[in-house]
Amino acid sequence: MEKTEKIASAVFIAVILLLCLVPSLGMAFFGPSEAGANEVLAQPPKLTDELGFNGAVLADTRQFLDERFFARQELITAGRRLSSFAFGTAGSREVEVGRGGWLFYNETVSDLAGVEGLSDRELFCAANNVRLMEEYCESVDVEVVFTLAPNKNSLYPEYMRLGAITGERDIEKLYALLDAMECDYLDLFDVLGNRDETLYFAHDSHWTSRGAALGADAINAALGVDSGFFEGEFKEEPHTGDLFEMLYPAGRDSETDLVPVNEPVFTFGEGGTRPDSITINTESAADGTLLCYRDSFGNDLFPYLAASFGSARFSRSPQYDLALISELGADAVVIELVERNIRYLLDYAPVVPAPQRDVELPEPSGEVRVRADNSEPEGWATVSGTLPAAPDGDSPVYISNGLAVYEAILTGEGFTALLPAANGPWTVSFYTDGQLISYNAV
Repeated sequence: MEKTEKIASAVFIAVILLLCLVPSLGMAFFGPSEAGANEVLAQPPKLTDELGFNGAVLADTRQFLDERFFARQELITAGRRLSSFAFGTAGSREVEVGRGGWLFYNETVSDLAGVEGLSDRELFCAANNVRLMEEYCESVDVEVVFTLAPNKNSLYPEYMRLGAITGERDIEKLYALLDAMECDYLDLFDVLGNRDETLYFAHDSHWTSRGAALGADAINAALGVDSGFFEGEFKEEPHTGDLFEMLYPAGRDSETDLVPVNEPVFTFGEGGTRPDSITINTESAADGTLLCYRDSFGNDLFPYLAASFGSARFSRSPQYDLALISELGADAVVIELVERNIRYLLDYAPVVPAPQRDVELPEPSGEVRVRADNSEPEGWATVSGTLPAAPDGDSPVYISNGLAVYEAILTGEGFTALLPAANGPWTVSFYTDGQLISYNAV
């Protein structure tokens, strides 16, 4: 019996050792693992770099082996399937496993719960920047639609493994501020949420092709353009969700999408042709010129809008440059942003000429450091800086050269303003404790 136990122990140890050798031996015979989903993995280490010997070669080697060992994707997939089956958890910091196999971005859980959100000042800055963009578009007779694509769990919270949700979400606070500022916006929560049909994927963070079609119809209606994409005929096609790929990189997704039988008709111009291209230019037989800033929700949205306008520019830049309105001759602007990225409205200050304001400013009582850039666009200067004192939560920021007063774009702790070039020196003014104060810009 003792001999049998020794043999069994030896076999067990041998099997474990062989399994431990699989990643390294497999890498030697079959090469390193490829990236899964949107991963960016380490490249093979190099002994030398542009400075000579690469002193980090050992660290680079360790990182390469950690990220590229043989069967990495298969082992990750197996481990996460086991975690999901046994414990109902994803085993991933990025993906949350919900009810019925639904998957969610972890970062959207706090959005839904109304915790760890933007401060009141940051939300005011975001709303105020939307107001300034809309004001500019109206001043140049251009129709504009600002809309937020809902997080998946905002529309379908019943699939989340959460208790009672009591916090107020950032999107609700932002809408309240936009209402108070009398800004127009398209509420896609109402558009998508009033349908019995599920319009988001279970294994993807985005809407389905039918969800995008409904969103496009709503955007077009807000712009006065007729379309009926959602009422068209659709067919079933396989679909692999982005969250599924992140969680199970070697898995095979069984989910499907309903795509239009008759695809929207348009042609590509110069630039990208992939749905995730940074810039896409299109032409069609329709009328009008569109400038559309969008994010990944625009991957399924843009074909519908491309077919609705004679020419269109779709940009994935998070900085909304409204100077392109003149360059393109656009008569319509669409800004689409996913709910979880509301803070982009202040992190990436939109490029829009600062409007003049009729405000009486006090004499400067100090100095504030600013940065002035006269390069782009020609004839204009971008003046930006950080405020020297805490502003009131609802305070705008004014820039003046003594002859005119302009209102700046807000960036949370600071400001940026596109102003006529060479018209300084400038002063910076804002409210703190209910008092308007001014500083000389240096």
